[in-house]
Amino acid sequence: MTSLFYDCFAGISGDMNLGALLDLGVEETQLRTGLERLALEGFALRIGPDSRGGIAGTRAEVLIDADAGRPARHLPAVRELIGRCGLGRRVEAFSLRVFERLAAAEARVHGIPIEEVHFHEVGAVDALVDVVGAAICLEQLGWPTVIASAVELGSGFVDCSHGRFPVPAPATQELLRDVPTHRGGVPFEATTPTGAAILTTAAERFEPQASMVARRVGYGVGRRDGPVPNLLRVLAVDPRPARREVLSLLECNIDDMSPELYPHLMDRLLSSGAKDTWITPLVMKKGRPGILVSVLCEGRDEQTMTRLLFMETTTLGVRRSSVSRTVLERSIRHLETPYGPVDVKVALQPDGTRRAKPEYEACRAIALARDLPLRKVYRELERILEENDGG
Repeated sequence: MTSLFYDCFAGISGDMNLGALLDLGVEETQLRTGLERLALEGFALRIGPDSRGGIAGTRAEVLIDADAGRPARHLPAVRELIGRCGLGRRVEAFSLRVFERLAAAEARVHGIPIEEVHFHEVGAVDALVDVVGAAICLEQLGWPTVIASAVELGSGFVDCSHGRFPVPAPATQELLRDVPTHRGGVPFEATTPTGAAILTTAAERFEPQASMVARRVGYGVGRRDGPVPNLLRVLAVDPRPARREVLSLLECNIDDMSPELYPHLMDRLLSSGAKDTWITPLVMKKGRPGILVSVLCEGRDEQTMTRLLFMETTTLGVRRSSVSRTVLERSIRHLETPYGPVDVKVALQPDGTRRAKPEYEACRAIALARDLPLRKVYRELERILEENDGG
């Protein structure tokens, strides 16, 4: 299994996520065995068939022993708890990233340092089960690429430890910054902070479902009833194949232009929509050294590129040809690092594996701002990528 599509038409919570992944085929015994290594007391995980709106799925419910209480925890305590469970590097890293995102959201909401955040609702036993359980399930599925739809938030009010707030809860709103959302589809809180943190940690991008081949479907059943079935639908899908596109290649030979002008020309071409541009040394007629300027662009941009070549160079003619290229599906994700958020380009390989690389400009900006060698910044970001994604 290489890709999952999260269809969050009725929102997402931690228990709905567990139910959907179990319904998709995760082994219940492996999930329970993994959770036992957390060494948490005072809870039971009830898993079974259920339905909403006539659609059958799996309900996963964390039952808390009333006598055990719901202790608040700081982030260091959560780190220690997860770090000693021995579930493997990737499960631990994913779980910690979810809780660190939750802590960062709470810290922004309350205006306090991240280490002072009490996890109240999200730090209780049920959230630990939901978060670590999600990591165990994704590990079983081979750490698939995760894509998600717009997220339903719901409506009404929710009672938090700090009072009564309109939906979405403040932490949920923080976690879903820059994520497409809907409101008002159901008259209750459809997406919880835990659900939002799991989804935004796992998902590489948010987009409508399109050109995907679904192989299996899992439904996670929520605890609510409403006008929309309280379900999280997760589809196991084939990755998009590499696609072929037809482009225009514009070229001209130049032997009488100052070398100082070429960087400006290339900047103009790229900022005006060129897919790529490059220059190649030539030996032209009469043995004169020259430069071949090449521009790759979409057909609709041919006129603009040609105009710029005549405007910014000394050429008297521009050649045109059509070329085709095969390109991998690419996306940009935001990686949390000690330097702050960094853009990372992710390419989906034909076999479903991913290749990730930090963007050069982001690395260069960090190196200049912190007076660090660029190669050191690259090494550190590559280490973080490997830790987060296994390479």
